[in-house]
Amino acid sequence: MRILTKEIANKEDQKVELMGWVATRRDHGKIIFIDLRDASGVAQAVFIPKDKDLYQLAYTLRQDWVIKISGVVKKRPAGMENPDLENGRFEIQAESLEILSQSETAPFPLDTDGYEINEDIRMKYRYLDLRRGRLQKNIRLRSRFIQSIRSLLSDKGFIEVETPILGKSTPEGARDYLVPSRLEPGKFYALPQSPQQYKQLLMVSGFEKYFQIARCFRDEDTRGDRQPEFTQLDIETSFMSEEEILDLTEQFCLEAVKKAFPNKKIKEIPFPRLDYGEAMKKYKSDKPDLRKDKNDPDELAFAFVVNFPMFEWKETEKRWDAVHHPFTRPKTEDIGEIKKNPEKIMAFQYDLVCNGYEIGGGSLRSYKPEILEAVFEVMGHSREEIKKQFGHLLEAFEFGVPPHGGIALGLDRLMAILLNEPNIREVIAFPKTGDGRDLMMSAPSEINPKQLDELNIKIKDKK
Repeated sequence: MRILTKEIANKEDQKVELMGWVATRRDHGKIIFIDLRDASGVAQAVFIPKDKDLYQLAYTLRQDWVIKISGVVKKRPAGMENPDLENGRFEIQAESLEILSQSETAPFPLDTDGYEINEDIRMKYRYLDLRRGRLQKNIRLRSRFIQSIRSLLSDKGFIEVETPILGKSTPEGARDYLVPSRLEPGKFYALPQSPQQYKQLLMVSGFEKYFQIARCFRDEDTRGDRQPEFTQLDIETSFMSEEEILDLTEQFCLEAVKKAFPNKKIKEIPFPRLDYGEAMKKYKSDKPDLRKDKNDPDELAFAFVVNFPMFEWKETEKRWDAVHHPFTRPKTEDIGEIKKNPEKIMAFQYDLVCNGYEIGGGSLRSYKPEILEAVFEVMGHSREEIKKQFGHLLEAFEFGVPPHGGIALGLDRLMAILLNEPNIREVIAFPKTGDGRDLMMSAPSEINPKQLDELNIKIKDKK
């Protein structure tokens, strides 16, 4: 039965079976050495001329062929150990070899960190790029970090709930990705920009403590280090104050980082609380980099930025918009003041920043329908539009809604910081390019006219 390469250190003088990829083949005199790579690491196998057929078969092996080797685990001769490998004191004296599949020559080297390779070709052959040791490490540490978060929040009484991917298009800030309905021609679903309304409805449902590793979708223009789809840790709670939510966020960040990245040094605990106005005045930024030594890759300078304005003026659109989103609770319940002086209204809004990046944002939510309606009116929505777009939420708020709030952390950005990567594409298994294309799958792509007919959709001429 197959074992992993990392296990051979416990199998001295035993016959084992390994399966994986040929990492390298080295011919030293009459001896052939094969480094076999699997998900756990690398093991060295030795082939000698004594068995001519086995030896000749080993001689044909090439990089990235998939093979099965059987043999006896032995200690390497003195002076031949490899201290860089976990099992570098042992090797397999091969007794059988089977070629499971062959491989074409890869379009780029896989034994480097990959930064020197054109990103477009890396994205086109992402399934090969992911064999790279650096990316294997990144994706595995991402998994470990997310598992730590799941465990920590579950221990604190949070319930993980999956919310719908197919929802309703509502004005929440970014442009929606739309999905046409075949069964109701002319009508559309929207992919969620975030689970915002669903998680608030879960608070109406009485779950009180919700979280989700949520996929989010935003059809934005090209904006550098952004992705059209991304992953966030989404949290919502009932009956908790802003300070309690910030304390909770700090606690699980500290515990998760400690579990998955014990080498990281956190600059200040508890995380500093920076007033938005003071941060802008002192640092000229609402996401300041507070590290003492910005060249130290293991230093993490977390901070909360609080007391944001509720509204901001959109000059190009000549209207007020919510700084965070319209569901944020203003720091006043005076509806007349909200409508009359929107520029003076502050919000129960907070961001989590780290090393000069915003990695999370949240707020206490408006749970009184009249406050929510006033906010939408300030943003330029008519009562008819409000009822059409958000009537489901306002109706739910008539059935005993608790005060609630939450926060969402961008896991892609946080992982890029923790792994010292230059962009989020290095910590996502199958990312899009900066302009939103999937070069590996050739997406977006044109659709078969028959599918368009079924959806009652016609493509306009490109003129």
